[in-house]
Amino acid sequence: MVEEGVDTMQQLGFDNSKYVKLQSQNIRDRIEQFGGKLYLEFGGKLFDDYHASRVLPGFNPDSKVRMLLEMKDVAEIVIAISADDIERSKRRGDLGITYEDETLRLIDAFRGIGLYLGSIVITHYRGQAIADQFQKRLEMLGIKVYRHYIIPDYPSNVPFIVSDEGFGRNDYIKTERSLVVVTAPGPGSGKMATCLSQLYHEHKQGVNAGYAKFETFPIWNLPLKHPVNLAYEAATADLDDVNMIDPFHLEAYGVTTVNYNRDVEIFPVLEAMFRRMYGESPYKSPTDMGVNMIGKCIIDDEVCRKAAMQEIIRRYYASACSVHQGLSDPAEVRRIELVMSTLNIDAAIRPTVAAALARAEETGGPAVAIELHDGRVITGKNSSLLGAASACLMNALKALAGIDKKMLLIPPSIIEPIQHLKVEHLGNHNPRLHTDELLIALSICAVTNPIAGYALDQLGKLKGCEAHSSVILSHVDEELYKKLGINLSCEPRYQVKKLFHK
Repeated sequence: MVEEGVDTMQQLGFDNSKYVKLQSQNIRDRIEQFGGKLYLEFGGKLFDDYHASRVLPGFNPDSKVRMLLEMKDVAEIVIAISADDIERSKRRGDLGITYEDETLRLIDAFRGIGLYLGSIVITHYRGQAIADQFQKRLEMLGIKVYRHYIIPDYPSNVPFIVSDEGFGRNDYIKTERSLVVVTAPGPGSGKMATCLSQLYHEHKQGVNAGYAKFETFPIWNLPLKHPVNLAYEAATADLDDVNMIDPFHLEAYGVTTVNYNRDVEIFPVLEAMFRRMYGESPYKSPTDMGVNMIGKCIIDDEVCRKAAMQEIIRRYYASACSVHQGLSDPAEVRRIELVMSTLNIDAAIRPTVAAALARAEETGGPAVAIELHDGRVITGKNSSLLGAASACLMNALKALAGIDKKMLLIPPSIIEPIQHLKVEHLGNHNPRLHTDELLIALSICAVTNPIAGYALDQLGKLKGCEAHSSVILSHVDEELYKKLGINLSCEPRYQVKKLFHK
């Protein structure tokens, strides 16, 4: 039986069913280790972890949620959101929504699948008026809200932090279940401090609760320079995260494991906090704190290596485009180039890059290439009717359906009224159909043309395919490729030289 959401045409490198069972059991074991109460800091994305699904073919983007659903009888969720992020209207880069809206989205998502949402904690609170407004809004919606305050000299001044003036000043979050999952709308939200503050309050009340950390990457039991771990470095180039050997684990056990710089740097402080609260630390290393079992579920290392190297090149192009748009520091690109150099790879490992650039040079305009799972590379160019992304998508559907490339599936009588609407009534300067408009037109034609319907039926086969564009695509085309599960990269340039691109 194939698990829902896994593309049967892709080579699989990861056993998702094994992961869900093994991971949930490991967390249950950790709860028991601490006598029945565990605060689990959840790093990365709980929902829609497409990075993991790209570098570990077979990993379902919602695997971590499924794992928690295995434990929903004992689990509750606490969402931490920083007052500083509320104040500056920080946004998620992938969804383009504020952290406040992402918090509401997460609440709906958790409730929608039957996970218990206990409360929201506003961290880094120092009287920000906009944070007060958000708290009031949440409370009017019937959600419990707590406040955690800025602690001077955090995390270096351990005696002050672990005192009534430090953690003791924070609100005590009342929890009901044995597993408390602390998650957030994004990084830097104060998840770890929330967990540690709760340990302090629980200890004062005579409850010896435990703490553990769930981070998907880097994978502790893969080599330091494994492409999957290096893909994590490429993905976090904006944070300047660096994978490294865990020196504490090596010293304590003589075993080499992989962690990342921030956890290694903070561990001595955490250890000191544990000792101050409990008299001793339950962990000898950052690796000890983790519960991640993902590395034990890789079933084909070579498949995952190849997928991770593709991801690194995609990250390179994404950063280069972001720099070109004035949104990122060029240092990000240089960091990813170092990762590429470590693995001795370049864009040549993506056949779609050479194909798109060759087609663009041949036609003198934008071009897009898609590599199908059987190795065929399909290209598309601008025409008077379709943009390059739309043309390539149509050509790919025809190729998958075995339809002659020259066969007309959408007659001009359908396309021309759409173009007229766009230009004459909606204020568009570009009459060519974007990918969403193309699929709507194809759907209309499918009512009377079974061949058009057969072409539409091939859309699911595009999931996991690789694509490259000779120019930065419009937001509409980029988003539709993403919805179809096509892994897209773009050259860092626009079709036209303008500062504003709609």
